[in-house]
Amino acid sequence: MKKYFSLVTFSHTIFAMPFAFIGFFLAVTTTDHKFEWQKLLLMVLCMIFARNSAMAFNRYLDRDIDVKNPRTKVRDIPAGRISPAAALTFTLVNCALFLAATWFINPLCFYLAPVALFVVLGYSATKRFTALCHMVLGLGLSLAPIGAYLVVTGEFNILPILFSLSVLCWVSGFDIIYALQDEDFDRSEKLHSIPAYLGKVKALNLSSFLHVLSATFIIMPVFFTHVGLPYYLGIGVFCSMLFYQHSLVKPNDLSRVNFAFMTTNGIASVVFAALFLVDRLWIR
Repeated sequence: MKKYFSLVTFSHTIFAMPFAFIGFFLAVTTTDHKFEWQKLLLMVLCMIFARNSAMAFNRYLDRDIDVKNPRTKVRDIPAGRISPAAALTFTLVNCALFLAATWFINPLCFYLAPVALFVVLGYSATKRFTALCHMVLGLGLSLAPIGAYLVVTGEFNILPILFSLSVLCWVSGFDIIYALQDEDFDRSEKLHSIPAYLGKVKALNLSSFLHVLSATFIIMPVFFTHVGLPYYLGIGVFCSMLFYQHSLVKPNDLSRVNFAFMTTNGIASVVFAALFLVDRLWIR
C-alpha cells in the first residue's frame, strides 16, 4: 500500500480535495438539498479513485521519459519498485471503482464520469504535442468543485463554476512554475511545456497572469452569494500564498521551487477551504 501511495503521490491530494469539499458544502448551504453522509462519502471516494487512476496512468505512460530525467528517475516505476503492468492494473481498477461510485450518486454524475476520466487520463499524453498541457492538468483538477456540487444537486450553477475556473488558473499557474525544473530536459526530448516554449522569464510572467485570474475568480462569488468575514480572510490567505510563491522563484534561482509548489499551494487550498467551511457556518 505504501508503494502505491508513493506511485500516486497521495500527499498531492491536498490540492484538489479541499475544493471538492467547497463544492459539496456550497451546494448544501445555498440550495434546498440536505446534507447526506452517503453522498459525502461517495464524493470523497470519487476524488480518490479519479486521482489514483490519473496519477498511476501518468506514471505508466511517462515511464520511458522518467527514466531519462535525473529528477524523475527515482520514481517508483523507473526505480523498479512497481512494474508497469501493476501500475496499469491499478489504473484500470481505480477507473472501474470511480465509475461504480458515480452510479450510486445520480444519473448525471454517472453519465459525465467517462468525460471526467477522459480529461484526467488524457492529460498524461498532452506534453507530447502541446505546451498547453499545464492547462489540461488545471482542467482536470478544476472538475473537483463542480463535480462535488453535482453530487449534491445533480444540476449546474454559476457558483461552483467560478471556483472551478479559479482552480483551473491556479493549478495551471503553479504547474508552469514546477515545470521550470525540466525546461532543458523537455527541449532535449522534444517534449512540450510553457517553460520550454517561452523560456523562464515569460513562463513566470504567464504563471503570474494565471494566478491573478485565479484570485479574481476566488473573489467573484461575493457578488453571487452572501459571505461573511471568514470568507474574506480566506481570500486574503489564498491571494497572499499566490503572491508569496512567486516571490520564492526567480528565473535564475529555482532552488525553492519545491517549497513554492508543495507548501504554499497546500496552505492556500487547505486554509482557504477551512475558512470557507467556517464561513458557511458563520452565515447560517
